[in-house]
Amino acid sequence: MQQTDVAIIGGGIVGLATAYRLLERFPSTRVLLLEKERNVAQHQTGHNSGVLHSGIYYKPGSLRARNCRAGKLAMQEFCDRESIPYDLCGKVIVATDDSERPALERIYQRGQQNEIRCELIDAARLKEIEPHVRGVAAIHVPEAGIVDYHQVCDHLARRVQEAGGGIWTSAKVYGLVKSNGRMIVESKAGEVEAQLVINCAGLHSDRVASLTGSRPKSQIVPFRGEYFELKPSAQHLCRGLIYPVPDPQFPFLGVHFTRMIHGGVECGPNAVLAFAREGYYKTSINFYDLLESVTYTGFLKLMWRHWRPGMAEFWRSLSKPAFVKALRKLIPEIRSDDLVPAPAGVRAQALGRDGNLVDDFDITQSDLVVNVCNAPSPAATSSLNIGNLIVDTVADRLPTHSAGQATTA
Repeated sequence: MQQTDVAIIGGGIVGLATAYRLLERFPSTRVLLLEKERNVAQHQTGHNSGVLHSGIYYKPGSLRARNCRAGKLAMQEFCDRESIPYDLCGKVIVATDDSERPALERIYQRGQQNEIRCELIDAARLKEIEPHVRGVAAIHVPEAGIVDYHQVCDHLARRVQEAGGGIWTSAKVYGLVKSNGRMIVESKAGEVEAQLVINCAGLHSDRVASLTGSRPKSQIVPFRGEYFELKPSAQHLCRGLIYPVPDPQFPFLGVHFTRMIHGGVECGPNAVLAFAREGYYKTSINFYDLLESVTYTGFLKLMWRHWRPGMAEFWRSLSKPAFVKALRKLIPEIRSDDLVPAPAGVRAQALGRDGNLVDDFDITQSDLVVNVCNAPSPAATSSLNIGNLIVDTVADRLPTHSAGQATTA
């Protein structure tokens, strides 16, 4: 049986950043990361659109607000050290008519409270920044940017291994058993005995948490984000990041335009219930996952509360013209022929039994396990700071006597 001090479940960017921060601050600690796929960053991280978020939207004082700003700076510093390209291309949040001005003002005030460098601009200034966008006013956030998070994860994994940490792939965890004051992690790659387990399993974080016998307060409900990409002939229509004013009655940001770090422009996402936790295609169906979602009290309450915008999202999933119509609110020149399908992503959204989306990072702990039960956007931007937060949480429980890599008993 493999012996380690800390076992981290999940090889997405949060799990890797946590392993990296652990070994950076406590280099003698034995750390082993278990990832169920053959490579790291295969799910939410690997399907991420790559935005370096500024933190303008989040409730002041929340974990999302605090960790986003500090995490973004930490991510930029890491990219600088690792020679990973990123671009602070800037972002505009656009009010397309006067009815959206009050909501725009509220977002601006939240940005001020969160100490985000941003400014309210008029239509003329908007045209200077994004000539093809139609709007009556906007917020300009010059510090927002783009990066390749998959590339970041490759570098994090390399640094973890160089620091003596272990990474097991094809190591799906199916059991967690407490034994003699330690935790036995049962995985398809073998058993691991750990002093502490950190659950960063993303789309399956609630299920991993339940393996310990605890009952999470929320359930992961997967939402597929569907995208199109602009053809090269239309990519001049977008210079940076272009977002609408979000509908305050609906808990998603709406379709927007994202310039990509390696070229190209993504348009989306549309947000619809995924029929599988890893349901990246409309035809992806896992009947267990689907039944679990549609019978969950929290999901039924969410749908009852937001059925009208939910149906609009579903219709845009079926109808390309409806999707194009939503995009043309921001860029009227967009035509259906300008768009080609792009890969979708799945968001692991924790949903409470009351039908409310868990609006902040949710990190809970017991004596042997730390569960990251909700880490939605901006988790990738914030990941290095989330890693620090988790290390702070467990620092007093880390051994001071161990050294080197995980060993086999």
